[in-house]
Amino acid sequence: MISLPILPILIALPLIGLVFIFLSSEKDENAEQSKKSALWTSTSNFFLSLYLPINFDKSIPHFQFVNSFSWFNNDSLRFSLGVDGLSMPFIVLSTFLILACIIFILPQAKKNMKMYLASFLVLESFLIGTFSALDLFSFYIFFESILIPMYLIIGFWGGERRIYSAYKFFLYTLLGSVLMLIAIIFLYQEFGTISIPKLLDYTLPFYIQIWLWIAFFSSFAIKIPMWPFHTWLPDAHVEAPTEGSVILAGILLKLGGYGFIRFNLSILPDASIFFTPFIFFLSVVAIIYTSYIALVQEDMKKLIAYSSVAHMGFVTLGIFSANIQGLHGAIIQMISHGIISAALFFSIGSIYNRYKTKRINFFGGLNLKLPKFSVVFLIFTLGSIGLPGTSGFVGEYLTLLAVYSKNTIVAFISTIGIILSASYMLKLYKRVFLGGLSENLDNKNDDINIYELFLYIVLVILIFIIGIKPGLILSYTTASLERIIQLYPISIF
Repeated sequence: MISLPILPILIALPLIGLVFIFLSSEKDENAEQSKKSALWTSTSNFFLSLYLPINFDKSIPHFQFVNSFSWFNNDSLRFSLGVDGLSMPFIVLSTFLILACIIFILPQAKKNMKMYLASFLVLESFLIGTFSALDLFSFYIFFESILIPMYLIIGFWGGERRIYSAYKFFLYTLLGSVLMLIAIIFLYQEFGTISIPKLLDYTLPFYIQIWLWIAFFSSFAIKIPMWPFHTWLPDAHVEAPTEGSVILAGILLKLGGYGFIRFNLSILPDASIFFTPFIFFLSVVAIIYTSYIALVQEDMKKLIAYSSVAHMGFVTLGIFSANIQGLHGAIIQMISHGIISAALFFSIGSIYNRYKTKRINFFGGLNLKLPKFSVVFLIFTLGSIGLPGTSGFVGEYLTLLAVYSKNTIVAFISTIGIILSASYMLKLYKRVFLGGLSENLDNKNDDINIYELFLYIVLVILIFIIGIKPGLILSYTTASLERIIQLYPISIF
């Protein structure tokens, strides 16, 4: 449809940026030239990614911007790239959040800054490849390759327990993907193809779907993560640097939801129906259980990490409700959470950069020291709660509406999670920003710097734009999601 090979360019450009980073001569921790190279590369890639929504045909449910290359001179094994309404928003979100991370890094000094910046550019390339892969072989390579830069980001630039957390993150996610690799091999041997569009045309026997569904579930449930596969996430978030936490929550968790829709729901619909009660049970437990755990946390990053598991519970409810409202709710919830969680982790990073701690009981009355910042953090808090008018409200509302049509009890119990979300987020804001000034905050610190101000204004605008006009995203996803719904059998509920 479009002659410009935009997807290969988006994948290759961050890797080209690595050359300029490594050619820079600075050896100091500031590495100004390397930062400029990373900034120009990520900015260029973000604006190039906007080529996708600008030229995207919203009426076409099939893949667009398709490019295909032969693997190993074998036509049945092809490196294929393309996007539809499901994958395109996540590519734009990936390029945006990588750019946001680079901007947040600019005023900082870190050991081996070149390698740190390079890790994010490599990660960007792998993320775009994962969301645009049209064959299972390419998808698996990109999907697993993401572990390498994230392992380095956590293991080299993380906190005191960074090695433990990096190993736990790597092994958990790698182990879950072993079964998915076996499923991919089986599909290739059975049908002689691993092309995702072609596999959508096949109808597999129910007993085969069951085993394949479990194989894919094992990988995506850990990545999203669902309860009880979530235990790697709090450790990874607490020990990861701010920018690492942003990518973990903002993008990596969305790979699980994307995988559920792309593979479990689309290719294995009968098995998805069979396992829907199981998914609903795990989702409800995740929403309630992790919300209660978030209530008692004393570390700000760990609190937001547990809240992410609860929010992803709404995503899995929406996905497996298997109607257009539920899928729309899941997509908006993932995009919204990507923006709001990124905003919260950036904010906690701003606090940590000033006071070198994330402990909630260290603070009190911070609004007296950082009044502008306290207003911004309040907006992010209300977005996380799901205040009407913010992006967080739309995803939860559509999801609960869809689930209510399937199972009223599940919908009712899930609403408790919204109340708990308001409880732990408002409690966090009260303890950190309100009340009398803590004696720990005697030292003077400047309010928002120019980099933070720019970043937070953009994030606030996005939260309200999506909250008021969710159709800006849903208009792109509707045709592709309706095609998936047509493949899905009648629900047992």
